[in-house]
Amino acid sequence: MSGGSWDYLYCKDVDELVQRDEMLQGMADRLAGLGYADDVARETQELVLILRQFKNHARVIADRLSPIWRAVEWWDSSDTVEEDFKTALAAYRKASAGPEKPKEDAK
Repeated sequence: MSGGSWDYLYCKDVDELVQRDEMLQGMADRLAGLGYADDVARETQELVLILRQFKNHARVIADRLSPIWRAVEWWDSSDTVEEDFKTALAAYRKASAGPEKPKEDAK
């Protein structure tokens, strides 16, 4: 039997690689352990880090947008009204603006 010990990692597309974080890390470690393939080990490790950063960043954005998506979905399903969407939108915008800067005293 040929192949399969790495779940055919070599033919996965990027969407599938995102789901195989531990396997990619294992491959990076395996390559580094050879002692003579440091260049490909480093690049594999770089891919692992890029995919982790992507997932974390995407998770933060999705978490921020989730209440908006819910409000639209419920509005479009006639479970709520437009005003509920506007409330969610206002909350999103307020949270996105960050803390207000103190106003300087007029002199």
